[in-house]
Amino acid sequence: MPAYAVIHPREQHRDDLLVDGDDLTLTFTAGWAVLSDSNGPCLAIPCGQGAHIQRVDEPEEPAPQEG
Repeated sequence: MPAYAVIHPREQHRDDLLVDGDDLTLTFTAGWAVLSDSNGPCLAIPCGQGAHIQRVDEPEEPAPQEG
């Protein structure tokens, strides 16, 4: 399941957030970063806002140890 961390510049005094969902996609269109799922857009951030968006991957399960 993909998740995205949205990190705002410190001087904006906004809370950072984590957006996740079963079929979440990130697209860039007309100066906006848009996070969508099967129901449509769920978050849109203007590109000029200075926020950083980072995909957060779930850690993989470690392989079973033999021995």
